[in-house]
Amino acid sequence: MINITAQQAGYAESVVRGLKQAGLRAAADLRNEKISYKIREHSLQKLPYQVIVGDKEMAAQTVAVRTRKGEDLGQMPVRSFVERLLNEAQQRGRAA
Repeated sequence: MINITAQQAGYAESVVRGLKQAGLRAAADLRNEKISYKIREHSLQKLPYQVIVGDKEMAAQTVAVRTRKGEDLGQMPVRSFVERLLNEAQQRGRAA
């Protein structure tokens, strides 16, 4: 979870709490760094998803999602993102 400015820190933390309550691993990067720096840094870490929140996402109660491959999935409601992750985890469980 990456916030654009300090104004979204509370919203980012609440989304992370919701992801954890759903049984998913999540962490927030709330450092006071430029968003491009944080995105580049997390891209190098090969995280499965980067979830970005700014003023638009906070107002609409959504998240902007990028995949490890750099694909921009756009904005989606938090519930839809949680469902997507749970479905992926379930499919991986069947494949294993």
